[in-house]
Order: sequence, then C-alpha cells, then structure tokens
Amino acid sequence: MSFHSSDSGSARPDAAAANEAIRMLVEAQAGGEWPAEEYEQLLAQWATAVSPDLAA
Repeated sequence: MSFHSSDSGSARPDAAAANEAIRMLVEAQAGGEWPAEEYEQLLAQWATAVSPDLAA
C-alpha cells in the first residue's frame, strides 16, 4: 500500500492503492472463505484515503 503526505504532514493511504488491494482481495476469495477482518481493514484504509475528515 502506498502512502502520501497530506498538508498536515500525516501519512494517508493512497485511495487508488487501497481500492486495488480491495479488488485483489475480492478476486482472490471468489468461491472461498471470506476474510472479514482483512476486508474491514482495507475498507478503513480506503475510507481514510478518500475522506480528509477521517484522517484527523
């Protein structure tokens, strides 16, 4: 997962990288057991990347 610095100096995940990680997870789990915790973590990273309010 790649990160970039925001104006406040904190590192935030890159939305495109988080989205790609979610896509890869979904494709890898097709027909198998669903890794709920990993999916939840990736969604949180994506939400932080796309919503500046969540990064604070």
